[in-house]
Amino acid sequence: VQLQASGGGLVQAGGSLRLSCARSGRSFTTYRMGWFRQAPGKEREFVAAIRWSGGSTDYADSVKGRFTISRDNAKNTVYLQMNSLKPEDTAVYHCAAGAYSGDYTFSSSYDFWGQGTLVTVSS
Repeated sequence: VQLQASGGGLVQAGGSLRLSCARSGRSFTTYRMGWFRQAPGKEREFVAAIRWSGGSTDYADSVKGRFTISRDNAKNTVYLQMNSLKPEDTAVYHCAAGAYSGDYTFSSSYDFWGQGTLVTVSS
């Protein structure tokens, strides 16, 4: 299973970006997909997650109301729409896929990871 993240870039504070994560490779029954981020010198942190079946979503408090996670089952792609970006959102964003339920905020609940895409928000 390969996860290809894209859509990162440089944006001014208050701006928007949409990240995409395309899934390919062998058949994989996905329970949940998520986005995590890692800023320089900091640990990886949970951002958002979506159940592949049903589409229920969860967000970190720091992005709630600004970010929206969605998926397109036909395209095997998950998106992260990021609005009202802040300098503290600057990080490498990784998408991940998990086959089983578990604490969606834990990176250990996910089985496959993409390479990450850099988001830089200038003040």
